[in-house]
Amino acid sequence: MKISIVTPFGKIFEGEIKEATFPGIEGEFGVLEGHAPLVTNLVPGVITLKKPDGKEEAIAINWGYVEVTPTHINVLADGAVPITGGSESEIAEAIEKAKQLIKEASDSDALVAAVTSKIESVRGNL
Repeated sequence: MKISIVTPFGKIFEGEIKEATFPGIEGEFGVLEGHAPLVTNLVPGVITLKKPDGKEEAIAINWGYVEVTPTHINVLADGAVPITGGSESEIAEAIEKAKQLIKEASDSDALVAAVTSKIESVRGNL
């Protein structure tokens, strides 16, 4: 299944994935190939993507929208920070940027803590 994640500043991620998890307004939800068509709001949180090789990628967003079709996912986010890097220091810097993005989007310390926890859980699979 293909996915495209864009912000007003450009493309954040585009490629093939096996599955994705999104921070929806009713809670997290997952999408696999063949999913029923869906359009919904996204809240501050982390999008996790499982690639065909089994590796995961995490992208923190402040808010946005997702359109799901049986073969493609389109995400439009106001702000997004990919949690990637070639070294531990680059990943740590990306995590700090992600925390700042979430703090600016929400005044909830609980949400920031939950997003940080989610990022740390995915970090081991990056």
